[in-house]
Amino acid sequence: MNWTKKNILLMTVLSVLGVACFPVNPLVLTGVLETDFYPVLFVIGWVVWALGMTLVLSPIIMFPRHGGVPKAKSFVNTTRLVSTGTYAVVRHPQYLGGILSIFVTTLLWYPHWLLGVLGSLGTLIVYLSAREEELDLIKQFGDDYIKYMQKVPRMNLVAGIIRLIRREIA
Repeated sequence: MNWTKKNILLMTVLSVLGVACFPVNPLVLTGVLETDFYPVLFVIGWVVWALGMTLVLSPIIMFPRHGGVPKAKSFVNTTRLVSTGTYAVVRHPQYLGGILSIFVTTLLWYPHWLLGVLGSLGTLIVYLSAREEELDLIKQFGDDYIKYMQKVPRMNLVAGIIRLIRREIA
């Protein structure tokens, strides 16, 4: 990522929102916010959290296996475009997983309008970060990434599954 003042500001705001909207929520635990408890939403929240964390962990597993990461290097040092597994469904599973496991889960566990507003802002910042990262990925992988963008949605999990099924059938 290009560390401009704008990016530093966005990442700072996102970090604050991530803490404020974390599922083990400091605002709720300290009594600053009082929320109702709905068992059904709590269970759905656990399912969403598990899905989100699976997506968050996917590049840590996929990149070293399929991304040409040199030995003893971090998983972020990919040299090949990965378009299999979760990357055949969405282009940014880690960002989508973060949205699900932090912002959506928190709102399901602690339904409160403030957490909805903060989560929406956090989601917007994550989405904009993904868009910005794609400019770097186009520079790194060129036309291959542009073709990949045309096949796989950025973060729309439902559209990604439908497109994957259609590609498999065709």
